Amino acid sequence: MDVVSDAIASIRTGRPHAARTHRIAPWGLRFPAEPGTGFHVVLQGRCWLLAEGSDPVPLGAGDVVLTPHGHEIALADSPGSDLVDVAPEMDDSWVPRLEAAGEHTLLMCGSYQLDRAGAHPLLTELPPVVHLPRRLGGRAALNAVVELLGSELDEYRPGTDAAISALLDAMLLYVLRTWYQDHVPRGAGGWAAALDDPAVGPALGHMHAEPAAAWTVEKLARRAGRSRSAFSRRFTDLVGRPPMEYLMWWRMTTAGRILRGEPGVSLRAVAERVGYTSEFAFNRAFKREFGVSPGAFRRQGTELVAAR
Repeated sequence: MDVVSDAIASIRTGRPHAARTHRIAPWGLRFPAEPGTGFHVVLQGRCWLLAEGSDPVPLGAGDVVLTPHGHEIALADSPGSDLVDVAPEMDDSWVPRLEAAGEHTLLMCGSYQLDRAGAHPLLTELPPVVHLPRRLGGRAALNAVVELLGSELDEYRPGTDAAISALLDAMLLYVLRTWYQDHVPRGAGGWAAALDDPAVGPALGHMHAEPAAAWTVEKLARRAGRSRSAFSRRFTDLVGRPPMEYLMWWRMTTAGRILRGEPGVSLRAVAERVGYTSEFAFNRAFKREFGVSPGAFRRQGTELVAAR
């Protein structure tokens, strides 16, 4: 089981959104803080990334910017340009294509709708702004997704809506993979090291693949070829919580995803799918994690969907 994919799936709600904008200098766009995760891709030209507390960063064609926690940022042709607020809900008509002299920049901007309740630490420990510069041959998969997205947004064709949604999901996965593989130094600890660790990485895979299994520290340590104490200490150091505590959290996170994504499944069936033979014990564990009963959690999810 791919822990990175699981981390994304655990908090994804709704469909991602993307729009293009064609700008001619001078220009400046401020993207206000939002509850989701924003992304920005320079398709053509260049611009500057402006974020509070950081020096301006030059961006070129193919560069990708992710704001995992929805922080406010701005993009502009120059750090000193005036900024105009961008409405949270936008489509391809939000800024018209312009034909004029001057330096042109073509951007793709949008957001992912995410439920941050119980968000996986793979996402929560990301910095406020993730910048991935384009590197020729260095991140071929991400470059390919960006080019395909640009092509789909350039001309509406049969299947474009489905293609854009799938490509945006793929882009988020490749952004995370690229960040953890190429931008987190080896030996830095945390989730980059946990996924790469020969004992902890497979243990996480086992928990994610079979959350209902009767895992114990001893079983996981045996599969990892480590002593119980050595495995538990290593897991806790890298993941930030002991193995059984993480397993409990992941079971409840999985249960929450089932409750909101599969409304027809009974509470007993949900309990069994995450390792509980007693519905009462499952209800108690779930309420301890989320602060509400499984039934109330499901109703809240239904109300959120209806409100969108």
